[in-house]
Amino acid sequence: MIQIRFATPSPAAGREAALAACAAQLARQWLGKDPSVTAVLVERADPANWFCAGISLAEQSLAAFWLDIRVTEGTNTKDEKAAFIAAIFAAFGDVLGPLHAESYVHVVEARGDAYGYGGLTQERRYIAARPV
Repeated sequence: MIQIRFATPSPAAGREAALAACAAQLARQWLGKDPSVTAVLVERADPANWFCAGISLAEQSLAAFWLDIRVTEGTNTKDEKAAFIAAIFAAFGDVLGPLHAESYVHVVEARGDAYGYGGLTQERRYIAARPV
């Protein structure tokens, strides 16, 4: 699951879909996540209500975002996570325009027995997929 919240001073149609596609593709490329089971929620925020260092993004004429991605603990290395974070920042800058440096990516590592989808934990999926 990927959640994205963004604000940009210049509205443009289609940004939500572009951000969702970009995030899913980079999660596949850098973290090995299967896009066929990746859900993405994208929400727009008012730049007048998003403050960095006490000044709104609207006043600064900058965009910003917050991205959370949930992955199963231990499935990615530090280098993979670092590459994903760098790639997201660069790609989202292309989609949103100039970004405030205080744009965040949070790779949330959830325990396999405490995270899942479709009614199964990731741990149960792992056990079921093991060769006998």
